[in-house]
Formats: sequence, structure tokens, C-alpha cells
Amino acid sequence: MTDDAKFEDAREAALNLGALDMDDLQVISGLAQDAVFPVTEMTWRPGARRFALLLNRFRWEDDAASRAPERVQALLVIDGVLRVASQGIVRTDTNLILSLLSITFEPGEDGAGYVLLTLAGDGAIRLEVEALDVTLKDVTRPYVAPSGKTPHHPD
Repeated sequence: MTDDAKFEDAREAALNLGALDMDDLQVISGLAQDAVFPVTEMTWRPGARRFALLLNRFRWEDDAASRAPERVQALLVIDGVLRVASQGIVRTDTNLILSLLSITFEPGEDGAGYVLLTLAGDGAIRLEVEALDVTLKDVTRPYVAPSGKTPHHPD
């Protein structure tokens, strides 16, 4: 019999997670919460039906009590994307930095539906997908968060 994985087990390991259902997506959403990214790091390839973001993800899984909070660059990839829509985002503002609050799925018929990326400041990205297929993969080593602080959301 094996034990369940614990956050401590992956303290220094890079994340490479996939979500094919809403329970898995909740895990990815929690780990990607408060990630920041320039608007220029969003890519949609209609021919490949793939939408990707290069995020600067806060390392929520890390116990930073004994050191400075860390971030890591990670790729958030959504496959099977048919359409992309956004609101509250000025995509021509190449200096715009966005902050990801959550990732949710609105199911439709036969496994299809919408992946919703909710952003701070009333922005959102809505992806029509054939099926839920989301990946979060760390692509750099962790670095000290420039702010030196853990993100905080007032009640």
C-alpha cells in the first residue's frame, strides 16, 4: 500500500500537472492563483487548438516560513480550444501585467464547455473547448518573489 502524496514531497520539484476533470482543475487553479503575466505572454494557435500562458506563478506548495516567498515561471496550456474571447483586457497595451485569480470550467454537452480564466481588475478570458484538458508545468527554477511577500486577499 502506498501513502498519499503530501505537499512536502514536492517542495523542490517542478510541477507538471494535468486536469481532465473539475476536481483536478481546482488543484491547478489553486496553484496558479495570483500568478502574474504580461499580456504579451498569451498565445492562441487556432490550427493546433491550443492556448498557452507563460505565468510567473507563486509557489503556494512551498513552505516559505524559513525563507523568502518564491515564484517560478510555468506554462499553463489549454488544449482543444475552439474559440477565445476576453473582456477587460487591452491586448494592445504591451506593458499590461495581468494577475490570475482562478480557473474554472463551465460544462456543456458531451464533455465540451468553457474554461474561464478570471483576472484581477474584472478581466476574464473565456475559452470554448472540446473537452477539459489543462496542463500546468513549471519551466524554470524558483526565484525569490520580487515583492518579497506572500499574496494576500482581504476578506
